[in-house]
Amino acid sequence: MHLFSEAPAAMSQPDPESIVQQMVVVTRKVTNLFDSRVREAGFTLTRARAVILLARATEPPTQSELADAMEVERPTMARIIDGLERCGLVERRVMDGDRRVRRIVLTDAAESQAKAMLDLTHEVRRDVLDGVDPADIEATRRVLVRMLANMAA
Repeated sequence: MHLFSEAPAAMSQPDPESIVQQMVVVTRKVTNLFDSRVREAGFTLTRARAVILLARATEPPTQSELADAMEVERPTMARIIDGLERCGLVERRVMDGDRRVRRIVLTDAAESQAKAMLDLTHEVRRDVLDGVDPADIEATRRVLVRMLANMAA
């Protein structure tokens, strides 16, 4: 029995409840797809997300900045970083002469793994968006940006 249709038929009237439900389903499925792909590469979803964020960062973030970007609590972020540090993927470095502030930096050994995680991200995105018109992608992006703004208000 399906409580929610995963591929609703075209409707003549917009259905706000349906769009939110579809977003939940799509988010779950994309997350599960990415999770299965990163596990095949020997990562957990959480560690992969952290490595990807660090690889994309224009400058090394603090632990707090990384926690905010991942939307996790600071103690949770500390455990994630501890695990990445034990694997030799990140280092906590004092920068800017302030010994209280430590920035999280990918190690040289992590660079190839970071590239692999970024490649996986691109593969999943390509697979998920296959056949979707670029104009539809842009329209969806605008709607999502507006929804985020509504929730921030």
